[in-house]
Amino acid sequence: MSPRVDDAGRGRLDTPRTSRRPQFSVDAEAVGKFSEGIARFLGTGRYLLWQSVFVVVWILLNLFAVGLQWDPYPFILLNLAFSTQAAYAAPLILLAQNRQENRDRVSLEEDRRRAEQTKADTEYLARELAALRLAVGEVATRDYLRRELDELHEKIDTLAAPKKSSSDKSDSGERRPKKSG
Repeated sequence: MSPRVDDAGRGRLDTPRTSRRPQFSVDAEAVGKFSEGIARFLGTGRYLLWQSVFVVVWILLNLFAVGLQWDPYPFILLNLAFSTQAAYAAPLILLAQNRQENRDRVSLEEDRRRAEQTKADTEYLARELAALRLAVGEVATRDYLRRELDELHEKIDTLAAPKKSSSDKSDSGERRPKKSG
């Protein structure tokens, strides 16, 4: 059975068609950095000053410049401009806040991990210090050794003293050569 022309052009029925629309991908990191930049700018005094100057100039031109009144008194166009700005600024500020929240969460997790590691290290060092204290308690100190050596010296002196007295008697009986002179 030969395939029909329609079937040959479409391919297999169990395989989905590839989209003919161009694939549009957005770098989330670039959008996030852009939104943070805008959010930081919108939160500055410089922005508020320039926006205030812009609004005052807009209102003065539309009230007093008769030939340039493109937005008369209710200032509907100015309202529309602010509404559009707010419509874009709010999601960008929320996106920047979400990115900051993610960074804070990662930082908090890192701090928590570091605190746990520090606690484990501290507990290990405390155990090692306790073991050293026990070991040092069993080691002879300098004063202890001096006292023991002094006691041994005294015992040797007491044991050697009776022998010395008997040897002194034998030494006294020996003749010593006379010095001429």
